[in-house]
Amino acid sequence: MSDSTQKLRLGALIALVVGSMVGGGIFSLPQNIAASASAGATLIGWLITGVGMLTLAFVFQTLANRKPDLNGGVYAYAKAGFGDYMGFSSAWGYWISAWIGNVSYMVLLFSTLGYFFPVFGEGNTLPAIICASIVLWLLHFLVLRGIREAAFINTITTIAKMLPLALFIVIAAVAFKMDVFTSDFWGSGNTELGSVMDQVRNMMLVTVWVFIGIEGASIFSARAEKRSDVGKATVIGFIGVLLLLVLVNILSQGILAQAELAGLKNPSMAAVLEQVVGPWGAQLISIGLIISLAGALLSWTLLCAEILFASASDHTMPEFLRKENANQVPANALWLSNGLIQLFLIITLFSESTYLSLLYLATSMILVPYFWSSAYAVLLALRGETYENAAGERNKDLLIALISTLYAVWLVYAAGVQYLLLSALLYAPGAILFAKAKRELGQPVFTGVEKLIFIAVLIGAGIAAFGLYDGFLSL
Repeated sequence: MSDSTQKLRLGALIALVVGSMVGGGIFSLPQNIAASASAGATLIGWLITGVGMLTLAFVFQTLANRKPDLNGGVYAYAKAGFGDYMGFSSAWGYWISAWIGNVSYMVLLFSTLGYFFPVFGEGNTLPAIICASIVLWLLHFLVLRGIREAAFINTITTIAKMLPLALFIVIAAVAFKMDVFTSDFWGSGNTELGSVMDQVRNMMLVTVWVFIGIEGASIFSARAEKRSDVGKATVIGFIGVLLLLVLVNILSQGILAQAELAGLKNPSMAAVLEQVVGPWGAQLISIGLIISLAGALLSWTLLCAEILFASASDHTMPEFLRKENANQVPANALWLSNGLIQLFLIITLFSESTYLSLLYLATSMILVPYFWSSAYAVLLALRGETYENAAGERNKDLLIALISTLYAVWLVYAAGVQYLLLSALLYAPGAILFAKAKRELGQPVFTGVEKLIFIAVLIGAGIAAFGLYDGFLSL
């Protein structure tokens, strides 16, 4: 990692954060939110999400500055604060979330191309899966050429995808109708939505999904040219993306009513713009989404490999994942990640897996890493560690970290029992790699408390496996 030619500057780190967050989610946001919530509940939901995610961004900024020795972000904080198994689980959960997210992006990419080429259908037809596989391995070999080169291409695609989003916001702002926005403001005319609290809870996983990537800069902290840039990139990227997301969502609700938005095919932003300006609007957004997804796929391909590499570098993951090629790219980690993406792409041919169901599963997997990062920030402030000469900052950071931790707990509740159990099913097999890493160090696999946690995970996984078999759970 000492080669300065592979170091990332502030602009590249911001592009990684924005590129990771602005993928396919924003283009499907009008329909995804309207399926769960009315305009009034949406405003409350964004307020909770904005505050919660802002505190999480500040947590990542604080931890990057106060613990510069901890590279790899989310997993390193869990490990430092709560032990090896929690650290491993955070790395494992984050990694699974990342590559399942890439599968969902592939499905959405070819569903969007289906607008121009009907043979791709909803993104899970045989031609779509074949072409998605080709894209997957083209990205794979591009990343193998070097992290810095891939990050530069990501910066270009990040700038390119901002243009159609900016145009959408300008046109939608002009076309916005307050009477459409305020009609059935609390969703009382649609009993399927439930109470306002139910609506807010049900939209939470979608709002978290569109912010996943907020920790992108911290994952690459070891490759940053300046350590202080990691925190700056996180906060700058978050504020910019929050503004984009809220504007796209709220303005859409002033063009089409909730029921109309909920019934749109994704990418729903295309249909909203088509309603205002005609077919060219849908074509513009579809092209923007294709560029956006290409960039997001590249960002997440980098992140998938980097989280495994970073956690293998300090023996949290097995040693074979630490291997780099001549271009300083974690090659084995990349092969493992993309191999599993390929497997899941094939599975989508034989299952009902859609973009939205994959989205919910990927989001639920990342809740544990977010929770442990926030809890570690609380722990630092309570202990006064790194705050020896900064009592005022300690109290402020403690408050922020407490809010972020409560938000993470709320998200686990919002995800519901189904996704908690499915998460346990995906967390359980990770113990094999954890045991291998421990054996390489000649250490016992679990401490006493970790054994109890693992037993709880196994019980949850068993219930989930039976649920999938019996039919009371589904992907």
